[in-house]
Amino acid sequence: MSSKTLRTGLSLVLVSMILAGCASYSGLNTEGKSVDAKTLKAGQSLSGVTLSPAAWPKSDWWKSLGDPQLDGLIREALHDSPDMQIADARAHQASAAAYAADAARMPTLDASAGISRSRLAKDQDPLGQGDAYATVRNISASFNYNFDLWGGQRDAWEAALGQARAAEVDQQAAQLTLSADVARAYSDLGQAHIVYDLSNEDLKRTKQMLDLSQRRLSSGIDSQYQFQQTESLEASSEASLIDAEKRLNSAKIALAVLLGKGPDRGNEIARPKILQASAVALPSVLPAELLGRRPDLVAARWRVEAASKDIAASKTQFYPNLNLTAAAGAESLLGDAMFGSASRFFNIAPTLSVPIFDGGRLRANLDARDADYDLAVAQYNKSLVKALGDVSDTINQLRDIGRQIGAQQHATEIAQDSYNTVVQRYGSGIGNYLDVLSIEQQLLQAQRQLANLNAEQIDLSIQLMQALGGGFQAETIASANPAPAQLTH
Repeated sequence: MSSKTLRTGLSLVLVSMILAGCASYSGLNTEGKSVDAKTLKAGQSLSGVTLSPAAWPKSDWWKSLGDPQLDGLIREALHDSPDMQIADARAHQASAAAYAADAARMPTLDASAGISRSRLAKDQDPLGQGDAYATVRNISASFNYNFDLWGGQRDAWEAALGQARAAEVDQQAAQLTLSADVARAYSDLGQAHIVYDLSNEDLKRTKQMLDLSQRRLSSGIDSQYQFQQTESLEASSEASLIDAEKRLNSAKIALAVLLGKGPDRGNEIARPKILQASAVALPSVLPAELLGRRPDLVAARWRVEAASKDIAASKTQFYPNLNLTAAAGAESLLGDAMFGSASRFFNIAPTLSVPIFDGGRLRANLDARDADYDLAVAQYNKSLVKALGDVSDTINQLRDIGRQIGAQQHATEIAQDSYNTVVQRYGSGIGNYLDVLSIEQQLLQAQRQLANLNAEQIDLSIQLMQALGGGFQAETIASANPAPAQLTH
Protein backbone atom coordinates (compact mmCIF):
# COMPACT_ATOMS: atom_id res chain seq x y z
CA MET A 1 0.00 0.00 0.00
CA SER A 2 1.43 3.38 -1.01
CA SER A 3 1.81 6.26 1.43
CA LYS A 4 -0.68 8.30 -0.60
CA THR A 5 -3.34 5.59 -0.32
CA LEU A 6 -2.66 5.33 3.43
CA ARG A 7 -3.07 9.05 3.90
CA THR A 8 -6.34 9.02 1.95
CA GLY A 9 -7.69 6.14 4.06
CA LEU A 10 -6.74 7.85 7.30
CA SER A 11 -8.39 11.04 6.12
CA LEU A 12 -11.63 9.21 5.39
CA VAL A 13 -11.55 7.51 8.79
CA LEU A 14 -10.91 10.87 10.48
CA VAL A 15 -13.80 12.53 8.64
CA SER A 16 -16.11 9.65 9.56
CA MET A 17 -15.12 9.92 13.22
CA ILE A 18 -15.70 13.66 13.20
CA LEU A 19 -19.13 13.35 11.60
CA ALA A 20 -20.09 10.55 13.97
CA GLY A 21 -19.08 12.65 16.96
CA CYS A 22 -20.91 15.81 15.84
CA ALA A 23 -23.34 17.40 18.27
CA SER A 24 -26.96 16.49 17.54
CA TYR A 25 -30.31 18.20 18.20
CA SER A 26 -32.24 14.96 17.98
CA GLY A 27 -35.24 14.92 20.33
CA LEU A 28 -35.60 18.70 20.63
CA ASN A 29 -38.92 19.97 19.27
CA THR A 30 -41.42 22.77 19.78
CA GLU A 31 -44.81 22.14 21.33
CA GLY A 32 -46.65 25.40 20.62
CA LYS A 33 -49.70 25.17 18.35
CA SER A 34 -51.43 28.32 17.21
CA VAL A 35 -55.17 28.67 17.64
CA ASP A 36 -57.21 28.89 14.44
CA ALA A 37 -59.53 31.90 14.66
CA LYS A 38 -62.23 29.91 12.87
CA THR A 39 -62.44 27.50 15.81
CA LEU A 40 -63.30 30.31 18.26
CA LYS A 41 -67.07 30.38 18.10
CA ALA A 42 -68.78 33.74 18.68
CA GLY A 43 -71.97 33.39 16.64
CA GLN A 44 -74.35 33.15 19.59
CA SER A 45 -72.68 35.97 21.52
CA LEU A 46 -72.93 38.26 18.49
CA SER A 47 -76.32 37.17 17.23
CA GLY A 48 -78.62 40.01 16.32
CA VAL A 49 -75.81 42.55 15.95
CA THR A 50 -75.92 44.71 12.83
CA LEU A 51 -73.22 43.67 10.35
CA SER A 52 -71.68 46.13 7.93
CA PRO A 53 -68.43 46.23 5.92
CA ALA A 54 -68.21 49.91 6.91
CA ALA A 55 -68.11 49.08 10.63
CA TRP A 56 -64.31 48.98 10.70
CA PRO A 57 -63.13 52.15 12.44
CA LYS A 58 -61.23 54.81 10.54
CA SER A 59 -57.71 55.79 11.53
CA ASP A 60 -59.11 59.01 13.04
CA TRP A 61 -62.04 57.20 14.67
CA TRP A 62 -62.23 59.70 17.55
CA LYS A 63 -63.69 62.34 15.21
CA SER A 64 -66.94 60.37 15.26
CA LEU A 65 -67.33 61.35 18.94
CA GLY A 66 -68.17 64.85 17.76
CA ASP A 67 -65.77 67.19 19.60
CA PRO A 68 -63.05 68.96 17.54
CA GLN A 69 -61.11 69.76 20.72
CA LEU A 70 -60.57 66.03 21.28
CA ASP A 71 -58.96 65.72 17.85
CA GLY A 72 -56.40 68.37 18.77
CA LEU A 73 -55.69 66.77 22.14
CA ILE A 74 -55.06 63.33 20.65
CA ARG A 75 -52.70 64.77 18.07
CA GLU A 76 -50.91 66.65 20.83
CA ALA A 77 -50.55 63.45 22.86
CA LEU A 78 -49.26 61.46 19.88
CA HIS A 79 -46.60 64.11 19.34
CA ASP A 80 -45.55 64.86 22.92
CA SER A 81 -46.36 61.85 25.10
CA PRO A 82 -43.40 59.97 26.64
CA ASP A 83 -45.29 56.75 25.88
CA MET A 84 -44.83 57.37 22.17
CA GLN A 85 -41.20 58.32 22.71
CA ILE A 86 -40.65 54.97 24.45
CA ALA A 87 -42.37 53.08 21.61
CA ASP A 88 -40.29 54.94 19.02
CA ALA A 89 -37.06 54.20 20.88
CA ARG A 90 -37.88 50.50 21.12
CA ALA A 91 -38.63 50.37 17.40
CA HIS A 92 -35.30 52.10 16.76
CA GLN A 93 -33.51 49.53 18.95
CA ALA A 94 -35.09 46.63 17.07
CA SER A 95 -34.29 48.22 13.70
CA ALA A 96 -30.65 48.70 14.71
CA ALA A 97 -30.45 45.05 15.82
CA ALA A 98 -31.78 43.93 12.42
CA TYR A 99 -29.23 46.16 10.68
CA ALA A 100 -26.43 44.63 12.78
CA ALA A 101 -27.61 41.08 11.99
CA ASP A 102 -27.61 41.90 8.28
CA ALA A 103 -24.13 43.41 8.52
CA ALA A 104 -22.85 40.24 10.21
CA ARG A 105 -23.57 38.33 6.97
CA MET A 106 -21.23 40.49 4.92
CA PRO A 107 -17.48 39.88 4.40
CA THR A 108 -15.08 42.23 6.16
CA LEU A 109 -12.08 43.99 4.63
CA ASP A 110 -9.65 45.94 6.79
CA ALA A 111 -6.55 47.94 5.89
CA SER A 112 -3.78 49.28 8.05
CA ALA A 113 -0.55 51.20 7.62
CA GLY A 114 2.06 52.20 10.14
CA ILE A 115 5.60 53.15 10.86
CA SER A 116 7.63 52.52 14.01
CA ARG A 117 11.01 53.79 15.23
CA SER A 118 12.91 51.73 17.81
CA ARG A 119 16.28 51.39 19.50
CA LEU A 120 17.55 48.09 20.85
CA ALA A 121 19.36 47.71 24.15
CA LYS A 122 22.84 46.21 24.02
CA ASP A 123 21.72 42.83 25.26
CA GLN A 124 18.93 42.80 22.65
CA ASP A 125 21.22 43.59 19.74
CA PRO A 126 22.42 40.37 18.08
CA LEU A 127 25.44 42.25 16.65
CA GLY A 128 26.37 43.56 20.08
CA GLN A 129 26.79 47.14 18.87
CA GLY A 130 24.49 48.56 21.60
CA ASP A 131 23.53 51.48 19.41
CA ALA A 132 21.06 49.89 16.94
CA TYR A 133 18.19 51.98 15.60
CA ALA A 134 15.48 50.66 13.28
CA THR A 135 12.56 52.16 11.40
CA VAL A 136 9.94 49.67 10.22
CA ARG A 137 7.20 50.52 7.75
CA ASN A 138 4.18 48.31 7.09
CA ILE A 139 1.01 48.31 5.06
CA SER A 140 -1.51 45.48 4.89
CA ALA A 141 -5.07 44.46 4.11
CA SER A 142 -7.05 41.60 5.64
CA PHE A 143 -10.21 39.83 4.47
CA ASN A 144 -12.63 37.58 6.33
CA TYR A 145 -15.74 35.79 5.12
CA ASN A 146 -18.06 33.21 6.65
CA PHE A 147 -19.65 31.17 3.87
CA ASP A 148 -22.87 30.55 5.86
CA LEU A 149 -23.22 27.14 4.25
CA TRP A 150 -26.53 26.34 5.98
CA GLY A 151 -28.12 29.80 6.00
CA GLY A 152 -27.82 30.33 9.74
CA GLN A 153 -26.73 33.93 9.44
CA ARG A 154 -29.59 34.68 7.07
CA ASP A 155 -32.02 33.06 9.51
CA ALA A 156 -30.62 35.19 12.34
CA TRP A 157 -31.06 38.30 10.20
CA GLU A 158 -34.64 37.35 9.31
CA ALA A 159 -35.37 36.73 13.01
CA ALA A 160 -34.06 40.19 13.90
CA LEU A 161 -36.02 41.67 11.01
CA GLY A 162 -39.18 40.00 12.31
CA GLN A 163 -38.59 41.51 15.74
CA ALA A 164 -38.05 44.92 14.12
CA ARG A 165 -41.34 44.61 12.24
CA ALA A 166 -43.09 43.58 15.45
CA ALA A 167 -41.66 46.64 17.20
CA GLU A 168 -42.84 48.82 14.32
CA VAL A 169 -46.35 47.42 14.72
CA ASP A 170 -46.01 48.00 18.47
CA GLN A 171 -45.65 51.69 17.62
CA GLN A 172 -49.08 51.56 16.01
CA ALA A 173 -50.46 49.67 19.01
CA ALA A 174 -49.03 52.34 21.31
CA GLN A 175 -50.68 55.05 19.23
CA LEU A 176 -54.02 53.24 19.43
CA THR A 177 -53.71 52.73 23.18
CA LEU A 178 -52.71 56.34 23.77
CA SER A 179 -55.46 57.79 21.59
CA ALA A 180 -58.04 55.58 23.34
CA ASP A 181 -56.69 56.57 26.76
CA VAL A 182 -56.89 60.27 25.86
CA ALA A 183 -60.44 59.86 24.54
CA ARG A 184 -61.50 58.04 27.71
CA ALA A 185 -59.78 60.60 29.94
CA TYR A 186 -61.51 63.35 27.96
CA SER A 187 -64.83 61.59 28.49
CA ASP A 188 -64.02 61.28 32.20
CA LEU A 189 -63.34 65.03 32.29
CA GLY A 190 -66.74 65.70 30.75
CA GLN A 191 -68.33 63.35 33.26
CA ALA A 192 -66.54 65.13 36.11
CA HIS A 193 -68.00 68.44 34.91
CA ILE A 194 -71.48 66.91 34.84
CA VAL A 195 -71.12 65.45 38.33
CA TYR A 196 -69.91 68.83 39.56
CA ASP A 197 -72.99 70.49 38.04
CA LEU A 198 -75.28 67.91 39.63
CA SER A 199 -73.63 68.43 43.01
CA ASN A 200 -73.95 72.18 42.63
CA GLU A 201 -77.60 71.83 41.66
CA ASP A 202 -78.18 69.52 44.63
CA LEU A 203 -76.67 72.12 46.95
CA LYS A 204 -79.02 74.75 45.55
CA ARG A 205 -81.98 72.43 46.20
CA THR A 206 -80.92 71.78 49.79
CA LYS A 207 -80.47 75.51 50.37
CA GLN A 208 -83.98 76.02 49.05
CA MET A 209 -85.21 73.31 51.41
CA LEU A 210 -83.34 74.92 54.30
CA ASP A 211 -85.00 78.24 53.54
CA LEU A 212 -88.44 76.60 53.44
CA SER A 213 -87.69 74.70 56.65
CA GLN A 214 -86.67 77.95 58.36
CA ARG A 215 -89.98 79.56 57.44
CA ARG A 216 -91.93 76.49 58.54
CA LEU A 217 -90.03 76.47 61.83
CA SER A 218 -90.83 80.15 62.37
CA SER A 219 -94.49 79.39 61.64
CA GLY A 220 -94.48 76.53 64.10
CA ILE A 221 -95.17 73.91 61.44
CA ASP A 222 -91.82 72.10 61.71
CA SER A 223 -89.81 71.19 64.75
CA GLN A 224 -86.24 72.16 65.57
CA TYR A 225 -85.26 68.56 64.87
CA GLN A 226 -86.59 68.72 61.31
CA PHE A 227 -84.77 71.99 60.73
CA GLN A 228 -81.52 70.46 61.96
CA GLN A 229 -82.02 67.53 59.61
CA THR A 230 -82.20 69.93 56.71
CA GLU A 231 -79.07 71.72 57.93
CA SER A 232 -77.27 68.36 57.99
CA LEU A 233 -78.47 67.62 54.46
CA GLU A 234 -77.09 70.95 53.26
CA ALA A 235 -73.72 70.20 54.88
CA SER A 236 -73.62 66.83 53.14
CA SER A 237 -74.39 68.50 49.82
CA GLU A 238 -71.53 70.94 50.37
CA ALA A 239 -69.18 68.01 51.08
CA SER A 240 -70.37 66.29 47.88
CA LEU A 241 -69.69 69.45 45.89
CA ILE A 242 -66.16 69.65 47.32
CA ASP A 243 -65.59 66.00 46.40
CA ALA A 244 -66.90 66.66 42.87
CA GLU A 245 -64.50 69.59 42.53
CA LYS A 246 -61.65 67.36 43.70
CA ARG A 247 -62.54 64.73 41.10
CA LEU A 248 -62.77 67.41 38.42
CA ASN A 249 -59.26 68.65 39.19
CA SER A 250 -57.93 65.08 39.19
CA ALA A 251 -59.52 64.45 35.78
CA LYS A 252 -57.80 67.57 34.38
CA ILE A 253 -54.42 66.46 35.72
CA ALA A 254 -54.85 62.89 34.42
CA LEU A 255 -55.53 64.23 30.93
CA ALA A 256 -52.56 66.60 31.12
CA VAL A 257 -50.27 63.68 32.03
CA LEU A 258 -51.45 61.73 28.98
CA LEU A 259 -50.64 64.75 26.83
CA GLY A 260 -47.09 64.71 28.19
CA LYS A 261 -47.52 68.11 29.82
CA GLY A 262 -47.52 69.61 33.29
CA PRO A 263 -50.69 69.62 35.42
CA ASP A 264 -51.46 73.25 34.52
CA ARG A 265 -52.18 72.12 30.96
CA GLY A 266 -55.39 70.54 32.23
CA ASN A 267 -56.72 73.93 33.34
CA GLU A 268 -56.38 75.20 29.78
CA ILE A 269 -58.73 72.55 28.36
CA ALA A 270 -62.23 73.83 27.71
CA ARG A 271 -65.17 71.89 29.03
CA PRO A 272 -65.81 68.92 26.72
CA LYS A 273 -68.95 68.79 24.65
CA ILE A 274 -71.40 65.94 25.16
CA LEU A 275 -69.77 63.15 23.12
CA GLN A 276 -71.71 61.01 20.66
CA ALA A 277 -71.72 57.24 21.07
CA SER A 278 -70.97 55.24 17.92
CA ALA A 279 -73.55 53.00 16.32
CA VAL A 280 -73.70 49.40 17.50
CA ALA A 281 -72.43 47.46 14.48
CA LEU A 282 -69.76 44.91 13.60
CA PRO A 283 -67.82 44.21 10.39
CA SER A 284 -69.38 41.38 8.39
CA VAL A 285 -65.99 39.63 8.01
CA LEU A 286 -65.29 39.34 11.74
CA PRO A 287 -63.30 37.45 13.02
CA ALA A 288 -61.34 36.59 9.85
CA GLU A 289 -60.01 40.09 9.15
CA LEU A 290 -59.53 40.91 12.83
CA LEU A 291 -56.13 39.15 12.56
CA GLY A 292 -54.89 41.92 10.28
CA ARG A 293 -56.76 44.78 11.94
CA ARG A 294 -55.48 44.49 15.50
CA PRO A 295 -51.87 45.70 15.85
CA ASP A 296 -51.27 43.53 18.92
CA LEU A 297 -52.20 40.41 16.91
CA VAL A 298 -50.01 41.38 13.96
CA ALA A 299 -47.06 42.06 16.27
CA ALA A 300 -47.61 38.72 18.03
CA ARG A 301 -47.57 36.91 14.68
CA TRP A 302 -44.31 38.60 13.72
CA ARG A 303 -42.76 37.48 17.00
CA VAL A 304 -43.78 33.89 16.32
CA GLU A 305 -42.19 34.14 12.88
CA ALA A 306 -39.01 35.60 14.39
CA ALA A 307 -38.86 32.82 17.00
CA SER A 308 -39.14 30.24 14.20
CA LYS A 309 -36.18 31.83 12.40
CA ASP A 310 -34.18 31.81 15.63
CA ILE A 311 -34.72 28.04 15.84
CA ALA A 312 -33.51 27.59 12.26
CA ALA A 313 -30.41 29.68 12.98
CA SER A 314 -29.64 27.68 16.13
CA LYS A 315 -29.87 24.38 14.25
CA THR A 316 -27.19 25.46 11.78
CA GLN A 317 -24.73 25.73 14.67
CA PHE A 318 -24.69 21.91 14.75
CA TYR A 319 -23.31 21.68 11.20
CA PRO A 320 -19.76 22.15 9.83
CA ASN A 321 -18.83 25.72 9.00
CA LEU A 322 -16.38 27.13 6.46
CA ASN A 323 -14.55 30.39 7.04
CA LEU A 324 -11.97 32.12 4.84
CA THR A 325 -9.37 34.61 6.04
CA ALA A 326 -6.70 36.23 3.92
CA ALA A 327 -4.10 38.94 4.40
CA ALA A 328 -1.55 40.66 2.18
CA GLY A 329 0.84 43.56 2.51
CA ALA A 330 4.38 44.74 2.76
CA GLU A 331 6.81 45.38 5.64
CA SER A 332 10.34 46.76 5.37
CA LEU A 333 13.07 48.61 7.20
CA LEU A 334 13.77 52.19 6.34
CA GLY A 335 16.01 52.21 3.26
CA ASP A 336 14.72 48.92 1.89
CA ALA A 337 12.33 48.86 -1.05
CA MET A 338 8.87 49.09 0.51
CA PHE A 339 7.19 47.06 -2.22
CA GLY A 340 10.14 44.91 -3.25
CA SER A 341 9.69 41.17 -3.43
CA ALA A 342 11.53 40.73 -0.14
CA SER A 343 9.07 43.00 1.66
CA ARG A 344 5.83 41.55 0.36
CA PHE A 345 3.82 38.92 2.23
CA PHE A 346 0.42 37.24 2.02
CA ASN A 347 -1.50 34.37 3.57
CA ILE A 348 -4.76 32.55 2.82
CA ALA A 349 -6.40 30.42 5.50
CA PRO A 350 -9.62 28.54 4.78
CA THR A 351 -10.94 26.94 7.99
CA LEU A 352 -13.45 24.13 8.36
CA SER A 353 -14.89 23.81 11.86
CA VAL A 354 -17.11 21.01 13.17
CA PRO A 355 -18.72 20.92 16.63
CA ILE A 356 -17.86 17.61 18.29
CA PHE A 357 -18.25 18.05 22.03
CA ASP A 358 -19.42 21.24 23.76
CA GLY A 359 -20.88 19.94 26.98
CA GLY A 360 -24.42 20.39 25.68
CA ARG A 361 -24.20 24.13 25.04
CA LEU A 362 -25.65 23.95 21.54
CA ARG A 363 -28.53 21.73 22.65
CA ALA A 364 -29.27 24.02 25.57
CA ASN A 365 -29.31 27.04 23.26
CA LEU A 366 -31.65 25.31 20.80
CA ASP A 367 -33.89 24.13 23.62
CA ALA A 368 -34.14 27.73 24.82
CA ARG A 369 -35.11 28.87 21.31
CA ASP A 370 -37.79 26.17 21.20
CA ALA A 371 -39.13 27.51 24.49
CA ASP A 372 -39.09 31.05 23.06
CA TYR A 373 -41.17 29.84 20.14
CA ASP A 374 -43.67 28.07 22.40
CA LEU A 375 -43.97 31.24 24.48
CA ALA A 376 -44.51 33.41 21.39
CA VAL A 377 -47.25 31.06 20.15
CA ALA A 378 -48.92 31.04 23.58
CA GLN A 379 -48.85 34.84 23.70
CA TYR A 380 -50.33 34.99 20.19
CA ASN A 381 -53.10 32.59 21.22
CA LYS A 382 -53.81 34.67 24.30
CA SER A 383 -53.98 37.87 22.24
CA LEU A 384 -56.33 36.25 19.73
CA VAL A 385 -58.72 34.88 22.37
CA LYS A 386 -58.67 38.20 24.22
CA ALA A 387 -59.31 40.16 21.01
CA LEU A 388 -62.48 38.21 20.21
CA GLY A 389 -63.54 38.40 23.85
CA ASP A 390 -63.02 42.17 23.89
CA VAL A 391 -65.20 42.64 20.82
CA SER A 392 -67.97 40.33 22.03
CA ASP A 393 -68.10 41.74 25.56
CA THR A 394 -68.06 45.37 24.42
CA ILE A 395 -70.67 44.94 21.70
CA ASN A 396 -73.03 43.14 24.09
CA GLN A 397 -72.68 45.84 26.72
CA LEU A 398 -73.25 48.55 24.12
CA ARG A 399 -76.30 46.75 22.79
CA ASP A 400 -77.99 46.73 26.21
CA ILE A 401 -76.89 50.06 27.65
CA GLY A 402 -79.08 52.03 25.25
CA ARG A 403 -82.16 50.47 26.84
CA GLN A 404 -80.77 51.19 30.30
CA ILE A 405 -80.33 54.84 29.42
CA GLY A 406 -83.90 55.05 28.11
CA ALA A 407 -85.30 53.54 31.29
CA GLN A 408 -83.12 55.71 33.53
CA GLN A 409 -84.08 58.85 31.61
CA HIS A 410 -87.73 58.05 32.27
CA ALA A 411 -87.03 57.42 35.96
CA THR A 412 -85.18 60.74 36.23
CA GLU A 413 -88.04 62.67 34.66
CA ILE A 414 -90.49 61.08 37.10
CA ALA A 415 -88.23 61.90 40.05
CA GLN A 416 -87.93 65.52 38.85
CA ASP A 417 -91.71 65.92 38.56
CA SER A 418 -92.19 64.31 41.98
CA TYR A 419 -89.64 66.62 43.51
CA ASN A 420 -91.22 69.72 42.01
CA THR A 421 -94.65 68.68 43.36
CA VAL A 422 -93.49 67.76 46.85
CA VAL A 423 -91.43 70.95 47.25
CA GLN A 424 -94.44 73.03 46.17
CA ARG A 425 -96.61 71.27 48.75
CA TYR A 426 -93.92 71.61 51.41
CA GLY A 427 -93.58 75.33 50.71
CA SER A 428 -97.36 75.72 51.06
CA GLY A 429 -97.23 74.17 54.49
CA ILE A 430 -99.17 71.02 53.63
CA GLY A 431 -96.37 68.64 52.58
CA ASN A 432 -94.49 66.11 54.69
CA TYR A 433 -90.83 66.78 55.44
CA LEU A 434 -89.86 63.12 55.09
CA ASP A 435 -91.43 63.01 51.62
CA VAL A 436 -89.33 65.96 50.54
CA LEU A 437 -86.16 64.41 51.92
CA SER A 438 -86.86 61.05 50.27
CA ILE A 439 -87.77 62.45 46.85
CA GLU A 440 -84.75 64.78 46.85
CA GLN A 441 -82.40 61.88 47.41
CA GLN A 442 -84.17 59.82 44.73
CA LEU A 443 -83.76 62.66 42.25
CA LEU A 444 -80.09 63.09 43.01
CA GLN A 445 -79.46 59.36 42.68
CA ALA A 446 -81.43 59.17 39.42
CA GLN A 447 -79.52 62.09 37.90
CA ARG A 448 -76.14 60.65 38.82
CA GLN A 449 -77.10 57.20 37.57
CA LEU A 450 -78.19 58.68 34.24
CA ALA A 451 -74.91 60.61 33.95
CA ASN A 452 -72.94 57.45 34.74
CA LEU A 453 -74.79 55.43 32.10
CA ASN A 454 -74.19 58.10 29.46
CA ALA A 455 -70.49 58.17 30.34
CA GLU A 456 -70.34 54.38 30.28
CA GLN A 457 -71.88 54.33 26.80
CA ILE A 458 -69.20 56.70 25.50
CA ASP A 459 -66.49 54.66 27.21
CA LEU A 460 -67.79 51.44 25.64
CA SER A 461 -67.87 53.12 22.22
CA ILE A 462 -64.20 54.01 22.62
CA GLN A 463 -63.41 50.48 23.77
CA LEU A 464 -65.15 49.03 20.71
CA MET A 465 -63.08 51.23 18.39
CA GLN A 466 -59.96 50.00 20.17
CA ALA A 467 -61.10 46.35 20.13
CA LEU A 468 -61.62 46.57 16.35
CA GLY A 469 -58.08 47.85 15.83
CA GLY A 470 -58.68 51.59 15.66
CA GLY A 471 -58.34 51.73 11.88
CA PHE A 472 -55.00 49.89 11.80
CA GLN A 473 -54.11 48.05 8.58
CA ALA A 474 -50.95 45.97 8.39
CA GLU A 475 -50.18 46.93 4.80
CA THR A 476 -49.80 50.58 5.81
CA ILE A 477 -46.74 49.88 7.98
CA ALA A 478 -44.17 49.67 5.16
CA SER A 479 -44.24 48.35 1.64
CA ALA A 480 -41.03 46.40 2.35
CA ASN A 481 -42.64 44.56 5.26
CA PRO A 482 -44.92 41.81 4.00
CA ALA A 483 -47.38 40.14 6.35
CA PRO A 484 -45.98 37.32 8.51
CA ALA A 485 -46.47 33.79 7.29
CA GLN A 486 -49.30 31.65 8.59
CA LEU A 487 -48.48 29.97 11.88
CA THR A 488 -47.87 26.37 10.85
CA HIS A 489 -44.59 25.57 12.65
